[in-house]
Amino acid sequence: MNPNLPVSEDELRERLAPVALGGEILSYAFARCFYEAYGVRTIVVSAVNVRATSSSRLVDYRITPAMGEGDDAIVAFLSDLGRELVAAGKVPLVIGSADWHARILSTHKEELSAWFVVPYNDFALFDDITRKDRFYRICEELGIAYPRTLALDCTDPDASADAGSLTYPVVAKPANSALYDLMVFPGKEKVYQVEDAQGLRRVFDLVRGAGYEGQLLVQDFIPGDDDALRSLTTFSDACGRVRVVSGGRVVLQDHSPARIGNPMCILPERVEQIIDDARRFCEHVGYRGYANFDIKYDERDGRYKFFEVNARPGRNTYYMALGGANIARLLVDEYVLGRQIDYLEAYGESLYTCVPASVVRRHVANPEVRDRVLALYRAGRIGYPYDFRGDTLAHALWSRVVWFHQIDKFNRYMGASA
Repeated sequence: MNPNLPVSEDELRERLAPVALGGEILSYAFARCFYEAYGVRTIVVSAVNVRATSSSRLVDYRITPAMGEGDDAIVAFLSDLGRELVAAGKVPLVIGSADWHARILSTHKEELSAWFVVPYNDFALFDDITRKDRFYRICEELGIAYPRTLALDCTDPDASADAGSLTYPVVAKPANSALYDLMVFPGKEKVYQVEDAQGLRRVFDLVRGAGYEGQLLVQDFIPGDDDALRSLTTFSDACGRVRVVSGGRVVLQDHSPARIGNPMCILPERVEQIIDDARRFCEHVGYRGYANFDIKYDERDGRYKFFEVNARPGRNTYYMALGGANIARLLVDEYVLGRQIDYLEAYGESLYTCVPASVVRRHVANPEVRDRVLALYRAGRIGYPYDFRGDTLAHALWSRVVWFHQIDKFNRYMGASA
């Protein structure tokens, strides 16, 4: 355990040393919140130069080849970094910005805890609940709605790609997303929409042939556009009690094959059922820290159905900060200071968005949702994680490049005349 713990709040400005894996927008969102709460810069380590983040004065950006060299190299690098920071009297805290980062940090939590505060669940729990087949069994136990699902074993040479009792179209996706995310092969998609039995056989053969060793889940397709999706983020204390909750209605998600499913625009919306379901789940498994749930409203029976839990803060967790809960302060209060966190529903009235208004105007079909969202743009009630006015001119430039790039990307994957 870090010998520099415990630490008082008065010391945090001098001693807190956040470390974020990956240069993407979540790392910047946390760096922004750490800076706003404590005035500290975040060390961001990445294998590549993500300029919207590296150009920021809020971060100490380090391009580190080890980040692309596998788990052992990453853990060795972090151990050396942690040892260096502790020797300098710092209190390092490490977070990741992707599923595979979270898996590494959970797997090596005991080892890394010699130097870092590691705000992830122990690997036994992490691995259990992030396997979608196991997640659905827990939902079944607790009476939480989820899509009808069949599992195909990719390690069984005699397994057949048969959707059984499900009616096409169906959705196919790997049960173990943390392992699948690390794979690279032609034709890879995060989620596959399958129109018929021949299409399912093609996807099954593709994923199995690429070397994925796990279950391929085949699910009932729930109708509805992006605005039928819901995102819910919870933060739980060491007793498994949910202390902070935030979420909303997805207006648009990314439609590029490699990033499909990442919400890009979220309207704050409170739904009692999904808060209650998430709370029961977290308390049942003894969850601690950030969890992010993907949910979809099924107009056929009026129920909200849970797809999965991400055992980490999601890419869009900044919407919790927009709702009034600084996402960095929660980590420090729970894991560093050991403070009791008062219950808070952090929804607010600001739109979380990573896209210009023109993207919403062109690609959101639901007129009621589109009008509500565009009214928030006109009123200036929007929050873009990269839009921090106290940052550098270079960061402002690169954040706008990323922002306006979304116009071309959505036109390419959703149609320019949608």
